[in-house]
Amino acid sequence: MSIESEQASVEVRLDWEDAYSRHRNRDYFEKINFWRDIFPGSLSMALPGSQGEWVSEDFSPGEIVPPWSERNIHRIKRSALQLRRKHGPAIDITAGRHYPRYIAAGTADIHQGNFQPLRISAMADDSVTVDLNHPLSRSPLTVAARIVDRLGPASEHGGRCNDIALDAMKSGVGLEQVYPSDESNYLDSDTLDRMDNRSDGLFYESMRLVQHIDRTAIEQITDFYRHNLAAGMKVLDFMSSWVSHLPEDIGDLSVTGLGMNTGELDRNPQLSERVTHDVNANTRLPFTDNLFDAVVCTVSVEYLVQPVAVFRELGRILKPGGIVLVTFSDRWFPTKVISLWTELHPFERLAMVQAVIRAAGCFSAVSTETVHGLPRPEDDKYAQQQAFSDPVFAVSARRADP
Repeated sequence: MSIESEQASVEVRLDWEDAYSRHRNRDYFEKINFWRDIFPGSLSMALPGSQGEWVSEDFSPGEIVPPWSERNIHRIKRSALQLRRKHGPAIDITAGRHYPRYIAAGTADIHQGNFQPLRISAMADDSVTVDLNHPLSRSPLTVAARIVDRLGPASEHGGRCNDIALDAMKSGVGLEQVYPSDESNYLDSDTLDRMDNRSDGLFYESMRLVQHIDRTAIEQITDFYRHNLAAGMKVLDFMSSWVSHLPEDIGDLSVTGLGMNTGELDRNPQLSERVTHDVNANTRLPFTDNLFDAVVCTVSVEYLVQPVAVFRELGRILKPGGIVLVTFSDRWFPTKVISLWTELHPFERLAMVQAVIRAAGCFSAVSTETVHGLPRPEDDKYAQQQAFSDPVFAVSARRADP
């Protein structure tokens, strides 16, 4: 027996807060089935009849993910942890950070190959305390969804039932929050080292006219900037190159590009002023106080070896109330990225950026946004290897009043 069911492309949005920041996670599902797949609460009834508008519902802690439980806190002997890799150095654990659960396989019913994150909440000489609770187990959550495209009916004979809200969290949602006790864990000078510590001037002396992310990801970053910039702003494109990804439909933007390669900056048509400066060699930026309305930093924050000092400088050159917008993905120059960046879970990199912003001491109104699951353009060179567009991670913060 078969059943006719409607299918659709759907975008799901999760909104939540922690003690310091507001967070938004967006996930795109190319094909869901209204007969088989599950949406939480009243969304399962409201979404099929909607006309492309967002429908949403608020949920208390423990309604979407299991509630926090003391039974998910375990003290484990260090000797029981599996920290050796088949290839490469052993895993160096730090309190407050997240790691794949398989490092504790054989304890607390954890099996080999379990890549779900656990958090090491405390460390002693001979033991560690691990937290297996979902990072959002104590957080109220707003779930919203909208139909992007109706795909028509399909004949159903059964199949796997997908919990859409939980599927949207599988990528790591919640790991971006910064716990009060953990801020300094991302700022150890040793973890800000790089594979290639030679002068950046040597690495960037040749032009690299390449795109580091696919076209869809670029569009998402441009849209993020569009929602946070306004006509007439004076903008610093920090760590700029031959493209800026700024929206063309915002008129009268005055854009200064600060980067490493003069030839690349000269090719950037969105720049009205160009400044060549090595921020890793000299964190003092060549601008006066309170000069810019906004600073954008696109797919470059992972190269900063003195990030706190740099963000203090960004605070200095921003006007009070001015905004800093940081975006990144999961691709970088391997020899120049800081070592910590490669060790962190992708969502935990957002936590690191927020920790830097807080340590700078001159920002407020911090928020994050993530975008996952959009289809990769068919003409992209990686389309045969990767079905999804490059993920986008974004952080914004306002310069606090002096």
